[in-house]
This record gives sequence, C-alpha cells and structure tokens, in this order.
Amino acid sequence: MEDLKLQVYEANMDLPKYGLVTFTWGNVSAIDRKSGYFVIKPSGVEYEKLHPEDMVVVDLEGNIVEGSLNPSSDTPTHLELYKAFPNIWAVVHTHSSWATSWAQAGRGIPCYGTTHADYMYGEIPCLRCLNEEEINGAYEKNTGILIADYYKDKDYMAVPACLCKNHGPFAWGKNAREAVHHSVVLEEVAKMAARCEQINPHVKPAPRELLDKHYLRKHGANAYYGQKPGRYISPILS
Repeated sequence: MEDLKLQVYEANMDLPKYGLVTFTWGNVSAIDRKSGYFVIKPSGVEYEKLHPEDMVVVDLEGNIVEGSLNPSSDTPTHLELYKAFPNIWAVVHTHSSWATSWAQAGRGIPCYGTTHADYMYGEIPCLRCLNEEEINGAYEKNTGILIADYYKDKDYMAVPACLCKNHGPFAWGKNAREAVHHSVVLEEVAKMAARCEQINPHVKPAPRELLDKHYLRKHGANAYYGQKPGRYISPILS
C-alpha cells in the first residue's frame, strides 16, 4: 500500500497546485481492487502539512486498516462509489469555485464546445439536493448512493464527473492522476460555460456530430488522437 499512499498523496497535492481547493476543501482517494482497500486523505489536515505516511487506508466497510489519523469526512461517499462503479480506481471531491457555482445554481454544465467534448460525452449532470431525511441521516453515504443511483443505467466512464446540488463536484478515473485530470477539466469547462452564457445568453449546446467527433476520436473504438504506446519518447528522457 506504500506505493498507493504515495500516489494518493501526490494527487492530493495536485489539488492546490491546480487551484481546485482552498484551505482543506477537497480530497482524493484511490483503491487497490485486489485487497479491497482504498487510501484517502486525512480529515481537515492542511495540505502544506501533509506527508505520504499521513494517508489513511480504509476497507469497503469503512474500517480504518492503517493510519493514525481520521480519514476524510467524505470517505463514505468514496466508499459507495467504489462499490457501485467497478471500473473506477480513484475519486476526487473538491469545492472548486466555478464547478461549485453551477452546483449551487442547481444546473448541469452543457457541452458548448470541443474542450468539453474531448473529455465528457455530453452535459455534466447536476443531481438533486439530498432531502431532509438523507441529510440528517448518513449524509456522506447518502451522497454516494445518490450519485450511484443516477448512473446505474448510464455510462459513468463517458461522463466521469457530476455535480451535487448545493454541494459541489465529484470526479473519478482509472487512477488518481486521471481523476485529478478530470477534476481540472471539469473546473475549466465550468468556467468556460459560465462565460459563454454571459457573452451569449441564447447560446445552444454544441451539435451532436461535433460532440461525437471529438469524444470518439479520443475514446471511441477507432480512436486516433495521440500516440501509440511506446512510440513517443520525451526529449527530456532521450
């Protein structure tokens, strides 16, 4: 688990690096599917004080397996997503300002252009606010259940992010780095979409054929974007 702790630590440190968190408002976790354990940031610890050994190992029942600190208060949400989404290996939650603004407005983020379409296949949904019973009960667990229920008949890898109304964004990926990448993309397209609507209040989403072209050229069966594995050698390494 030491390698996974380091990966999760580095991914958490990327959140302030990319301007996605203020104070301690965010967390990253990643799972080892073989053991069923996942690693997550400790609760309420300032980023500049974090070390790899501070990361907390938790099982899928929510029990602390390793670590002297309390895990993130959002741990039950991450847990529910790992149980519901077998193809994800990492989860990110932030309160990044542009994405959270859409969440507070209760609106999904329409796909207005190719930057969005390169990563997310259509609108990034804003899910409903939890009801009073859900909030006063197992709040964080119910947040995860809400997200899992929404995606139960949808492709959660085609739109690897969502907004929870009055709360904020969640994103996921095949590893911690990819999950953070999706969080950065989410924040940028949230910013672009808000500005787009300010410039043109009557703007319409990008046409389906443009969405298909940009998403499928990177993620489709016949994807051709980028280099084949092993074909590109960085000048720094050559």
